[in-house]
Amino acid sequence: MPSERLSTIRALFDDYIAQYATRDDRLITRFSDNFSGYSGGGDVLVKDRAEWVKITRQDFAQVPQPLRIEMLDICLQDLCHEVVVVTAFFHIHLPGPEHVLSRETARLVLIFRLEQGDWKIVHSGISIPYHLVQAGEVYPLKGLQDRNSTLESLVEQRTKQLQDSEALYRLLTEETLDVVWKTDRDLRITYISPADERLRGFKAEEVLGRHVFELFTEDGVATVQNILKNTTQAGEGKRSPEGFWIFSVQHRAKNGRVLWGEVLAKPQYDAQGNILGYHGTTRECTDRVRLEDEVRQLAFFDPLTSLPNRRLLDDRLGQSLVVSKRSGNYGAVMVLDLDNFKTLNDLHGHHVGDLLLLEVAQRLVDCVRQKDTVARFGGDEFVVILGELSADRPRSIQQASDVAEKIRASLVAPYLLKVSQSGQMDTLVEHHCSASIGLALFLGQDASQNDLLKWADAAMYQAKAAGRNVIRLADG
Repeated sequence: MPSERLSTIRALFDDYIAQYATRDDRLITRFSDNFSGYSGGGDVLVKDRAEWVKITRQDFAQVPQPLRIEMLDICLQDLCHEVVVVTAFFHIHLPGPEHVLSRETARLVLIFRLEQGDWKIVHSGISIPYHLVQAGEVYPLKGLQDRNSTLESLVEQRTKQLQDSEALYRLLTEETLDVVWKTDRDLRITYISPADERLRGFKAEEVLGRHVFELFTEDGVATVQNILKNTTQAGEGKRSPEGFWIFSVQHRAKNGRVLWGEVLAKPQYDAQGNILGYHGTTRECTDRVRLEDEVRQLAFFDPLTSLPNRRLLDDRLGQSLVVSKRSGNYGAVMVLDLDNFKTLNDLHGHHVGDLLLLEVAQRLVDCVRQKDTVARFGGDEFVVILGELSADRPRSIQQASDVAEKIRASLVAPYLLKVSQSGQMDTLVEHHCSASIGLALFLGQDASQNDLLKWADAAMYQAKAAGRNVIRLADG
């Protein structure tokens, strides 16, 4: 992120924290009309801005005095020109003598979007791993203080009655909505709280003694294996200020449902520094992960065809140039433009034109390898990146030309577009279309990405001038 933009986004976040800490009602003006969010103690996604304003004012009413925010860590992510994400970890110090929440690490995720020249918050998610937060509550600061005093008295009474420290541990952990767990050094589960039955449907006796990998999907297992591998290689690994590893991973429920869980895990060491086991908590974050995926989809993919957009194309082309330089093999870029596309739009409307673009996108994907990239440049213009061709230039030209011819022949085949209209029978529109294709080869980083695209684009216009439905290779 450029330093000027970094300063702008950091200032937005700092202003938000300052207004929240001072209980400033002007904070509500920062929320977008298309806002969504999770409150600290809630497990329901709030999608109504008015409801979130009500939640914020309820929060301010419960504790009207200023708070102190002790910032621990912050990460700013630049998704695109209009969307940025700020993730922060901090302690919340409430007014008064009690230290409720001050020992807990809160995590806040804010998604800012540029709307008509003004940065607005479109999503807020705050997570507080605190065992007194109950389902359905909305960041109940005063309630937390009251219940903390009650619980401390209860713990004091029951401690005198319980000789087994593990029994006390269970008494405290089983009241939380988060899944509390422990494993031995071989990752076999030695304790899991009843919350897992609510989360995944398994009773504790079905889980105890099993390997933690049985909790996850195949992708989830790969995620955890990678974290363990990197942690072993890097010593301490990437950890929070309190020594917890924090990551999201796919879990599988007893009924087969796949869900996402946010895991806070910490190793337990003996006096010699050897790992004895692990312990931590798991909280479901399926909706949050789904929202993050939607934000990424908007930032990097074309909304109509789901192909990579210009931003992701630039990234893929840059990677291809690096790979080509390292391997010594040629790559190729194709720019193709549909012939007679405007005629279809004029006769049948843009809805039918969109159906054609969807069919073209699918045909293009079917013509290339999985490791190649097909992107939509905009309108009826597409770009294809072919990587890892031959180290011999004439051979590479032939390989790229063969793919281009395969694409040309595929796109010239007739299109039967099924048009659905409300209250009417579906109709078929037959359309004949071709494409003019410009092709440019590259080796290493001898040319810039913009130069390659310009050369391929110029060759595409030569193809149109030559009568369309032809392929032209850029000079050089």
